[in-house]
Amino acid sequence: MTGLGLADPARENALLVGIIDAISAGPELELLAARVADLIVAATSTDVCFVHVLDDTDRSLTLAGATPPFDSQVGRVRLQLGEGVAGWTASRREPVVIVANKDDDPRYRYFPQLRGEDYTSLVSVPMASRPGGLAGVLNVHTHARREFTERDVRLLTSIGTLLAGAIHQARTHRRLAARERAHERFTEQVIAAQEAERQRLAADIHDGITQRLVSLRFHLNAASDALADPGPDGTGFAATQLNRARELADLTLDETRAAISGLRPPVLDDLGLADSLTSLARSIPGLDVVLDVDQCELPEHAEIAIYRIAQEALQNVLKHAGTRDAGLSLHHAGNDVVLQVSDAGCGFDRNGRSSGGDPAAGGYGMTSMAERAELIGGRLEVESRPGAGTRVIARVPRESPR
Repeated sequence: MTGLGLADPARENALLVGIIDAISAGPELELLAARVADLIVAATSTDVCFVHVLDDTDRSLTLAGATPPFDSQVGRVRLQLGEGVAGWTASRREPVVIVANKDDDPRYRYFPQLRGEDYTSLVSVPMASRPGGLAGVLNVHTHARREFTERDVRLLTSIGTLLAGAIHQARTHRRLAARERAHERFTEQVIAAQEAERQRLAADIHDGITQRLVSLRFHLNAASDALADPGPDGTGFAATQLNRARELADLTLDETRAAISGLRPPVLDDLGLADSLTSLARSIPGLDVVLDVDQCELPEHAEIAIYRIAQEALQNVLKHAGTRDAGLSLHHAGNDVVLQVSDAGCGFDRNGRSSGGDPAAGGYGMTSMAERAELIGGRLEVESRPGAGTRVIARVPRESPR
């Protein structure tokens, strides 16, 4: 059998109109991919269609839509750019046609859940648009051998171009919705944190600083009374009270500094961001941190956010990575300042955890770091695989919004 069965221009137009209708239905990416996959299979007399969409990291593809029975695998199949036929198509942005014997093709990778042994021929085309760039890859497969023509490939490529714009729009909509939800959650967390911090500070001041000041006043009054009406041992008693008062004053000063440090790291005022990160890395017991930091000028509130992200990321290495060795770098990259904290520890499965969104999925620390980066106009990227370590990358603009 040859061709996709679209020699009739009316049938081809009906397919394109159906795709446009699917695109117009709404910005839900998975729903769009599922509807388009069904339309393509029905119109082209192929047996299965897969829609692989480029992730937000721009480094991997995720199965976003598929015809039954593979619709259950949506969101579960992921591959890196360059991996498998779809990954090769994405990295080269060139179509691939395999008529038979795909196991002999070095670009092919077998996915057990997609049952590649049941299909003989395939076409893989990039979904890309000129303004938005690569959006993903469109694959069709047939059970029987099929001689796909150049016209077939051009048609599927045109469909891919049409879908690319819709996918870019859906991704933008999803990012904006996620950012709005994150800001709502973060606002709630900020309010709760402010109240908790006020209570903590009030308790610290009442139970610590205030009580020490009361004791300090008692000892000073005792020393004053002894000096005003010295008895046989008045001078010695006064000296003892003054020594205790001095000790209390030192403790009170330490507690006051600790309270101030909890609100804003004073080391930022004293040393600047780069040296503050160096001091932070060297102050964490149990970690050997290789440093590579440049002096990077940022607004004050952005420096605090970067410092807290680094602090949380290093604590995560200490608590979860299973290694003493870590790296911390801070550099300019175009119009951004990039902080990176890395380790060669145990890593984790990124498919089951994320850097933002559900705290249970990625841990509150990951969520907190992502939201800190977003609030200053930046973004957080987390790269990790089991046994391959973890990299936390925060990118923030040099002129971040307040």
